[in-house]
Amino acid sequence: MLIYRFLSGEDDSAFCHKVTRALSEGWTLHGSPTYAFDGFTKKMRCAQA
Repeated sequence: MLIYRFLSGEDDSAFCHKVTRALSEGWTLHGSPTYAFDGFTKKMRCAQA
């Protein structure tokens, strides 16, 4: 059984650090990151499995 981890957050350096930390802990990326505009906060959001 495969276990997936889904990371999401504002498209900023904190999100990049989240992904980097997950990679350093042995997780691997699955697919490409997804970007979406959050109309409520007026900021881009990013997600990566």
